Amino acid sequence: MIRLRFIHLLLLIPFCSVFAQENTLSKEDAIALALKNNFGVIIAKNNLKIADNNKNILNSGYLPSLTGNAGGTFDQSNQEATFQDGSVRAIDGAETTRYNASLNLNYTLFDGLGRWYDYKRLKEEYGLSELETRETIETTMIQLYTVYFEVARLTENIKVLEDTFSNTQKRLQRSEYSFEYGQTNKLDVLNAQVDLVNDSINLMNTRQTFRNTKRDLNLLLNRDLASSFEVDTVIAFVNPISLEEFLDKGIANNVSVLQTEKNIKINDYAYKSSKSVFLPTVGLTGSYGWNEGNFPATNFLASSVSTGISAGLNLTWNLFDGGNSITQIKNAKIVLDNQETIKEQIEQQVLRDVQNAKENYLNRLQVFSLQEQNVVTNQNNFERSNEQFQLGSITSIEFRQAQINLLNAQTNKNLAKYDAKLAELQLLQLTGQLLNIEL
Repeated sequence: MIRLRFIHLLLLIPFCSVFAQENTLSKEDAIALALKNNFGVIIAKNNLKIADNNKNILNSGYLPSLTGNAGGTFDQSNQEATFQDGSVRAIDGAETTRYNASLNLNYTLFDGLGRWYDYKRLKEEYGLSELETRETIETTMIQLYTVYFEVARLTENIKVLEDTFSNTQKRLQRSEYSFEYGQTNKLDVLNAQVDLVNDSINLMNTRQTFRNTKRDLNLLLNRDLASSFEVDTVIAFVNPISLEEFLDKGIANNVSVLQTEKNIKINDYAYKSSKSVFLPTVGLTGSYGWNEGNFPATNFLASSVSTGISAGLNLTWNLFDGGNSITQIKNAKIVLDNQETIKEQIEQQVLRDVQNAKENYLNRLQVFSLQEQNVVTNQNNFERSNEQFQLGSITSIEFRQAQINLLNAQTNKNLAKYDAKLAELQLLQLTGQLLNIEL
């Protein structure tokens, strides 16, 4: 009896440390934390900001450039000057100073539509970054739900294992009392002790896995690994009618398919931009300048100041560059054709994945339904076996088998429930609806 109490206390200690005084972390709260703190999501959002900066008018090439220049020189020298009338003038340390400043404006009026297509390409690249951010969020959500549901499954399994341990504990007590009064042999006591140790080991191992998985979830949420919480074990499946509506839309909203469409547009604009070399470039230049000089007596002028405005129009036409431009245009067209082929490939793969995911989901739903029925059957069988065992109508081995059957049925049901939900989420991700549902 002392050994029995020791095992019981040993199991209670880690259980109290895991579950006592914990707040419930709902699925919605977990998603909110992940979107705020997850490293991958943070990086994706920063990349989106970069793409937003790139598509700004400041990066389009449509604005002029304005530069300012300024300078000054100082010269000191010994000079001797002979004038037209024959007079000579010599100056030691003659100083000459010159100053200048200017503003220069350059603006491209026309570049063969290159910047027009480049600007459109940058906008499409921003759209691609949005899709990449969405893909990161969807992937993070699937990862999060996988770990979250594993914590939920282990939570329910621990409850099942605790019930199993409690029943085995009661069986051991009954066997010990029966042995003390000569109603059974020592073998029943030993069998019960062995089963109790096995149940305690299973429970301890499951609790350890449970604690490890909670740390995995905290890591995904980028928060203190020791943060304590409970999870919601209630699962609601998407309405079948709504699910059929999602499936009817096919793969039109699949993020991978949408990315291929963006890549086609991006490469189409790049191809069109490459052909701009066949057209001339027209540029406008303008400047405003100021110059001042101070000269020694040997100079004809004592000082001078000048200001002025100038403007110009220039045209540049690359008539032939050795064939480099033609090669680049051909390569750009090949890249565009490749993107069309990639789109066809991705569409076929996604169609296959959707069909597989749909059948997998329906199969897991059926398995879950059967497992629920199996739990009811095994629960009734266990209760009847327990009554017969107390009456002495069946052996401890037969009772143990009924107990194991119930344990397996309950844990299999828990596994089937969360497997079915994850299969549903994966199907929703493939149809592009993962972010459009409430879980």
